[in-house]
Amino acid sequence: MKKLEEYVRSIPDFPEEGIVFRDVTSVLQDKDSLKMSIDQMQENLNGLDFDVIVGPESRGFIFGVPIAYNLNKAFIPVRKKGKLPCETVEMEYALEYGTATIEMHKDSIKPGQKVVIIDDLIATGGTIEAITKLIEQLGGEVVKIVFLMELEGLKGREKLKGYDVASIIKYAGK
Repeated sequence: MKKLEEYVRSIPDFPEEGIVFRDVTSVLQDKDSLKMSIDQMQENLNGLDFDVIVGPESRGFIFGVPIAYNLNKAFIPVRKKGKLPCETVEMEYALEYGTATIEMHKDSIKPGQKVVIIDDLIATGGTIEAITKLIEQLGGEVVKIVFLMELEGLKGREKLKGYDVASIIKYAGK
């Protein structure tokens, strides 16, 4: 069987020259790599005491929900502003050009809950940093953050200092 990183399609010069785009859809389209990715991400939670899994729209849903199901945990979605129907808390964060806002339901995290965040990729770390702030604002404690892929050259881990961060596949560049 191939190694998981062999399933990731790398597209040079997308979305702009000098960037190598790491395409997760090639992982999702193959039954072996999809199972392998979920299994390897889940292995990072062995023996960890936690209550809920949080995942950002949309690829955090793809990987977070099956892990939550396998471990009999609740899954809490983080959505783009305006997508959740009940009372929310929100956090704005910086993008390369501009800002974005994410939201969670105000009642989604209970004070004292131990939270795991699952997502497909860490690049600059801005989205996950905002999610950690929302979780803590609601009284939760982030006990682990797991990514399928990490672009080490963008130094996203620096925004997550103090958190237990794991990534399955690491790419040295951007």
